[in-house]
Amino acid sequence: MKRQRIEQLLPAVVHRTLRPGSLLLALLEVMEGLHAPSEALLATLDERFDPRRAPDRFVPFLARWVDLDHLFEEGVEGGGLPGTLELGHLRELVAQATHLSRWRGTSRGLILFLETATGQRGFDIDERIADADGKLRAFHLRVTAPADSRPRRALLEQIIEREKPAYVTYELRFDDGAT
Repeated sequence: MKRQRIEQLLPAVVHRTLRPGSLLLALLEVMEGLHAPSEALLATLDERFDPRRAPDRFVPFLARWVDLDHLFEEGVEGGGLPGTLELGHLRELVAQATHLSRWRGTSRGLILFLETATGQRGFDIDERIADADGKLRAFHLRVTAPADSRPRRALLEQIIEREKPAYVTYELRFDDGAT
């Protein structure tokens, strides 16, 4: 708040003492200086809550608000991001959280989540898996991931486990046919 605005808030009787060099005028200038950092932050407050523009260290905080903290806290020293989840992908997951939650528990939602988290396309889900006798396995699905996503296997499994319905079992395969 500028010194002139602070002066307007003071009672009229105090205005008579506001002269150059007065102690009160110096105090008002100090108050203006103390308000400056807070006002600068408030002027850009919208940036803090936009995951695409927020400071890097604030993105995990936003992820907690939309229940995505499980992606970067489990098994990671200090609660940082695992090497397989890039900050840009976490930003996009936070930005898309409401859209992704609409499709949670569906094949479409799982594919959208995997693609957003990895930045890769080409995930596929097959819900009609036969067992050794040729009978369809109930409540089982096969997730096929692009072959080059193999280094992110732990992240993929973590996402699948969290985003699939609780009663469904799964197997993860890669395009090259390996499990």
